[in-house]
Amino acid sequence: MPNVLTVISPSTELLHRAQRVRRGAVDLAQCSDVQRAAALEAMAVALERHGDAVVTANTLDQQAAAREGLAAPLLARLKLDGAKLADCIQGLRQVAALPDPVGRRQLHRELAAGLELERVTVPIGVLGVVFESRPDAVIQIAALAIRSGNGAILKGGREARNTCQAVVTALQEGLASCSVDPDSLDLLTSREEIMALLQLDGLVDLIVPRGSNAFVRHIQENTHIPVLGHADGVCHLYVDQRVNVDMAVAVALDAKTQYPAACNAIETLLVHRRSAQRFLPPAIQAFTAAGVTLRGDEQAMALGVPEAATPEDWGHEYLDLTLAVRVVEDLEAALEHIRRYGSRHTDVICTEDETAAARFLDTVDSAGVFHNCSSRFADGFRYGFGAEVGISTQTVPPRGPVGLEGLVTYRYRLRGHGHTVAPFACGDQRFSHRDLLET
Repeated sequence: MPNVLTVISPSTELLHRAQRVRRGAVDLAQCSDVQRAAALEAMAVALERHGDAVVTANTLDQQAAAREGLAAPLLARLKLDGAKLADCIQGLRQVAALPDPVGRRQLHRELAAGLELERVTVPIGVLGVVFESRPDAVIQIAALAIRSGNGAILKGGREARNTCQAVVTALQEGLASCSVDPDSLDLLTSREEIMALLQLDGLVDLIVPRGSNAFVRHIQENTHIPVLGHADGVCHLYVDQRVNVDMAVAVALDAKTQYPAACNAIETLLVHRRSAQRFLPPAIQAFTAAGVTLRGDEQAMALGVPEAATPEDWGHEYLDLTLAVRVVEDLEAALEHIRRYGSRHTDVICTEDETAAARFLDTVDSAGVFHNCSSRFADGFRYGFGAEVGISTQTVPPRGPVGLEGLVTYRYRLRGHGHTVAPFACGDQRFSHRDLLET
């Protein structure tokens, strides 16, 4: 998708569609936990019924994308075969089984006799989700949106158009069989609608972009609607001086090669100079056997890394079987490198030194900071969220994989008996501010 998108005012037709989603979301927010869970089961059944049509549509998309020369990482994300679809359907049912995020009382406080305050979780409203190449994201996002009581306007990449349409048709058919309005979900199909979507202030409450660095940044810069997302996935793995080499090689290999097109795959390997001679030779052998292109600094090349890294390799998101390798003086140098080049997504330390691990976990300012395990665990499904609407690298919540709990906000409810402020302002009455015990 091109990096530059022209600002476009919403058409009358798009405004009407967005208004229908808004009305559907208002009704959805009134549905019970049981009704919303049943809606996800109905969506799962409809996808099973239309599975062959979805896979056929995806095959057409893959063939067209290959003819047009779509990059290999994006082609990998585009694929939605029968096995992957089955996993998505299972994910729908797992989200249905999760605890209800709506209606949770977070605060219950007596302000004064007969005057009680509550803070209760409520849906955000309408999500506008724009993504590239990954039609399975439609299923994940729809599941999370409906389960959390939110409407959703979805826009997939042009390369996934047939698949997205087939999926949404099935999902809406499923919703039509239950108590949730099918208008709670809508799919945009034209490129021009992306920028028009960003102008829907008052109808869309949150934009979630999923795509390239340039694409996400452009979205962030061209809307007044709050944006949740990350522009980069520059993840690091640091091998400390006290390390189990075999374990570190296995973790690093998984973090890079298990699915290199993912934003939580490592892009840079940092190695303490005192462990470099023990770690790098077997690591280079393992990476080479897996087809990974290694680019290293001078010290890494002296130990067998075949290609020289350039300054642009540090902080670069390859999304492919390419890995930058740097030998660092010590833990502090690794921390400084991550501060300078990291994207605050996910960073890993491999070490047997608990003090060094604690220093790393406490210091690295990323959404995920791991010790002795692959960065590929940074995922909503693997965290037990059922699915994720996206990954957020911002500092304020929600952060990291965003599941159901990241798709609700809260509302303050105050109940009284004719209370007025004047007696408190003049001192005739005093606030008790007493937290009430839950029964």
